[in-house]
Amino acid sequence: MAEETSLLQRLEGIEARYEELATVIADPEVIADRARYARLTKEYSQTERIVNATKQYRSLLSAIAEAKELLASEDDSEMREMAREELENAREELPKVEEKIKFLLVPPDPDDSKNAIVEIRGGTGGDEAALFAGDLFRMYQKFAERKGWQLAVSSVSEGAAGGYKEIVFTLSGDGVYGTMKYESGVHRVQRVPATETQGRVHTSAATVAVLPEAEEFEVEIHEGEIRWDTFRSGGAGGQNVNKVESGVRLRYNWKNPNTGAVEEILIECTETRDQPKNKERALARLRTFIYDREHQKYVDDIASRRKTMVSTGDRSAKIRTYNFPQGRITDHRINYTIYNLSAFMDGDISECIDKLTIAENAEKLKEAEI
Repeated sequence: MAEETSLLQRLEGIEARYEELATVIADPEVIADRARYARLTKEYSQTERIVNATKQYRSLLSAIAEAKELLASEDDSEMREMAREELENAREELPKVEEKIKFLLVPPDPDDSKNAIVEIRGGTGGDEAALFAGDLFRMYQKFAERKGWQLAVSSVSEGAAGGYKEIVFTLSGDGVYGTMKYESGVHRVQRVPATETQGRVHTSAATVAVLPEAEEFEVEIHEGEIRWDTFRSGGAGGQNVNKVESGVRLRYNWKNPNTGAVEEILIECTETRDQPKNKERALARLRTFIYDREHQKYVDDIASRRKTMVSTGDRSAKIRTYNFPQGRITDHRINYTIYNLSAFMDGDISECIDKLTIAENAEKLKEAEI
């Protein structure tokens, strides 16, 4: 009972903040300040989920109190049976709602609601690593289709035997980064390559980096200092490819605020045959790159405090093994093994990501001591 009272007292403050936010985000001055408005609407959305769960929690507490009162005062056997059933159902539901509220009370990663920029690179293993990078891209492509996300490729470097030496793409949709962040790291594959004549199993790897896409107002870029080059895009596409300089190359000198060092950032974009669109997408990648580097200290701090490897963003950590001869996938961060490799490679990765999310939430709860 004391725990219920303590939780309700904490929730009262959140309900008051919710009412305050509803007023503040309707203020024209706040709406005009894009950065502040975006920050406050995110907080409003998160707070609204807690307030809705609180209403459900209060309703269950009220139902329990009424059912107890009815059992104490009612003589009619049918009414008593109904009260007993209501009491049992409410008592069963209450811990679930309480647990939901506790998870919602853990401060969310502010990047979770953002779109994501994903970079896949073939690692050790030569041609086979590039082929596996291609398989991973197809897996995420299928997963994005299932989720109703939009996928836009920014740049591609194809492998000699197929697949990709490197491919960079943006995923847009609801809560993309919060879902995809678990994919950062080294993905290892064990299988017989198509070029192997003796039937021996080889081990190769590809790295995946998932970055939250930065919004325009989160990163300060002096666009006048950007140096642009244009060039003709390569690859399939007919005569237009050879005649039109639609590819863009961006160079920008950026001073790292953490070290003070100035470094040149080079970004190429050949995604579309429309030069202005390629410029726009190159700028989006530049913003994300700078945002990622400027927030690296924040990411490192989270990683050092977290006991598990879940969603640390460590791109050098081996996170998952895909064993084709056994049809097995093992996620090493949570010791999760399943034997549906074919479906997994076809984009059915939600169950694994759900388990990673649960593991991370459990860790967050422990750290927050809620």
